[in-house]
Amino acid sequence: MTHQTLATPQLLDIQTAFPLLRLLNPKQHTRFVLASLAVGLIVSYLAVAMGWLPLWGATALTLIVLLPAGMLKWRDDHRRYGATIMGLSILVTAQGLHTVEHLVQWTQYHLFYLTMRQSNGLLSPANAEWVHFVWNWLVLIAVVALMFGGMRGVWMWLLFVVALFHTVEHSYTFIRYQMILRELTAMDVLNVTAQGLPGIVGRDGWLARSEWTRGTWICTIPGLTTAVRLDVHFWWNAIEMAFLAVAGHFYLRKRFNDVA
Repeated sequence: MTHQTLATPQLLDIQTAFPLLRLLNPKQHTRFVLASLAVGLIVSYLAVAMGWLPLWGATALTLIVLLPAGMLKWRDDHRRYGATIMGLSILVTAQGLHTVEHLVQWTQYHLFYLTMRQSNGLLSPANAEWVHFVWNWLVLIAVVALMFGGMRGVWMWLLFVVALFHTVEHSYTFIRYQMILRELTAMDVLNVTAQGLPGIVGRDGWLARSEWTRGTWICTIPGLTTAVRLDVHFWWNAIEMAFLAVAGHFYLRKRFNDVA
């Protein structure tokens, strides 16, 4: 007999009004998720306190401990709703965690006044050009897959446009990163990093430096050619996450109503 989690009428009303919460609810896996989170946090805390792991290693360990519970939940999503909604569940979870990482970086820089280099979030080794490049291409591919799976509409197209331009931005910085690395290697300079280069938008970005745009009305748009890289990618991600949540809301509301 399948165990079902008990839900109060108020919780059911909230999940009906916000179907994304209904999708993200681990349901019968709630205890497994909470137990995994508790184990991950306790073990990670002890590992950091004993000096066995740095903060980023403890964060990665916690995510790894949570992964089996997530996989069980996504398997149930596939059985209950199909591949498209399972993909939406995975993407919302992944981008939600990615949003937390950007929020931590923003807090470190703007509230704790750490330097840009020190504001690396909870997974500092992941703050690398090749990781940003691969991650954003995977997100763009996932968005396209969801659209082919039936998720369409104005909000989904807006999400696609933002994800596309965000991917172009990181592709541009990744190419520049590789070019500068080759130049440094040719000069036998091997101990200098080329991470954190400006992209298309933001301070010292292509729009700010290009003779086609420099001094035009484009440069008067707040932040477009003046924001630091950390802020640029914080807002890229925030807008992406907002469009994903709204697109998911309307799609799930229709799908769940059809099922009901």
